[in-house]
Amino acid sequence: MDYRSKSKNVLRPRPRISISASHAAAALTNRDAAPRRPALMQAPVLVLNATFEPINVTAVRRALVLMLKGVAQAEETQTTEVHSTSKSVSVPSVIRLLSYRHIPQQSRALSRKNILLRDRNTCQFCGQMLSASDLTLDHVMPRSRGGRSSWENLVACCYQCNNRKGDRTPEEAGLTLARRPRPFTLHTSRQLMRLIGHKDEKWRKYLFY
Repeated sequence: MDYRSKSKNVLRPRPRISISASHAAAALTNRDAAPRRPALMQAPVLVLNATFEPINVTAVRRALVLMLKGVAQAEETQTTEVHSTSKSVSVPSVIRLLSYRHIPQQSRALSRKNILLRDRNTCQFCGQMLSASDLTLDHVMPRSRGGRSSWENLVACCYQCNNRKGDRTPEEAGLTLARRPRPFTLHTSRQLMRLIGHKDEKWRKYLFY
């Protein structure tokens, strides 16, 4: 037996393994596969600036990632916890950024996420409130007829209503818009924060009820 070879194998350094914050957040949710977990991880969390000014609403999963990265800390928590094999974390209800972020006083960027937030994850034709994965975006005036991808022409829509509408206007398809689509401004954002958080007592002192 070659003892020199054996010694070399023993002393060989083990490869380093790094775990990202997003992987760590995912690990916190993998222990229990209960049906309520997906809904829990998508529950709304109020985001405060370093100055305690409310600036956004995010999901529990994203809030946990920000906390694990050291970007934010929990100011208010729920009684529920998420677990990994070695750690338990209380689900946040309100988080605060540790560094101040400048928020421009202008409309938000046009994106699927912001359209769904503006429309409160609600189909603007049938009124169903659904998860983001069960919603799509619809051009009120179809693109084939010159409709633009803009705040005034995009709405949240369930797949059933989207298929029913097809390449037609709502009037032609016998559908009615719940409300006229408008740009998402900071004022709109504050209103939505109050609407989303009206059932959570922990949000109220930050939203100036």
